[in-house]
Amino acid sequence: MQTKKCFSLFVLLFIVAAVYAGGKSSSYSGIWKLNREKTPSANGQIFLSKISILLRNDSLFTVRTYENNNGETYPFDENLTMDGKECKITIYDMPRKSKASWSEQGKSLVIESITTFTRDSREENLTSTETWKMDENGNSITVDYTTTMSTATFKGTLYFNKSE
Repeated sequence: MQTKKCFSLFVLLFIVAAVYAGGKSSSYSGIWKLNREKTPSANGQIFLSKISILLRNDSLFTVRTYENNNGETYPFDENLTMDGKECKITIYDMPRKSKASWSEQGKSLVIESITTFTRDSREENLTSTETWKMDENGNSITVDYTTTMSTATFKGTLYFNKSE
């Protein structure tokens, strides 16, 4: 009888811990589509149109889908740890180093990346910082970004709605 009580208590504690630990993580998980009405037009540039997110306590897996004005899509997968350590992938022959972590207040997700590509026979780095914030209802995410290359810096906000 004592063993059953201990086992039941252990299971209950495990469930409570899992629910508590997964709270903020699980709300980001899902498919998020760009709100084209709120987000400024990309003016002929490729743009992020959809993000599929699986966020756990220690990892962030995304499938980012970029799109051009012709509707052609360019997805890529990225698997990051949530401890701020650098992870490396290659996107269409372009090496990318990224790291993810929670903000100091723990209310937003920060992703920093450097993607290296060749332009005019020269190697170029695209450095980006994204801050993802979820609204109180869990229905939308804003992504504030700063992207820097040797020739310019771009700042803006993308608005995503949770897809059903």
